[in-house]
Amino acid sequence: MTSLYYPDEAAIVHIGECFAAHTLPKEEWTHAAHFAAAIWLLRTRPDIEPERDMPDMIRSYNESVGGVNSDTGGYHETITQASIRATRAVLAGLPENMPLHEAHAALMAGPCGDKDWLFTYWSRDLLMSVQARKAWVEPDVKALPF
Repeated sequence: MTSLYYPDEAAIVHIGECFAAHTLPKEEWTHAAHFAAAIWLLRTRPDIEPERDMPDMIRSYNESVGGVNSDTGGYHETITQASIRATRAVLAGLPENMPLHEAHAALMAGPCGDKDWLFTYWSRDLLMSVQARKAWVEPDVKALPF
């Protein structure tokens, strides 16, 4: 499978390792990179529990590149947890030995490839609320399929 985002395994490893080390340039922290980091963590870092650890990893990464985690910007709990769930669901349906960049391409070829994919499940008002940014909020439009 050809990836429109990352051409090889090394590209995913770069995103994951640099994100974890806070050395990833801010302009590389894209929608696709969030999922690349999640795939890398889930497939290569058994010492990290993404649901538990990724929130603080994202918060500290944001601050390391000059970002602010506030009521209106930076870390978003509901988006992060939904994205981890989606990543786990897609990975569960793929061979465990599939190269990371191919797993990422499969994930991005589905609904998660659209940066607005979460609005299928949450209304914009609820998902963009301070409440959803600070804590997990259940979807109000349609239940998540995973």
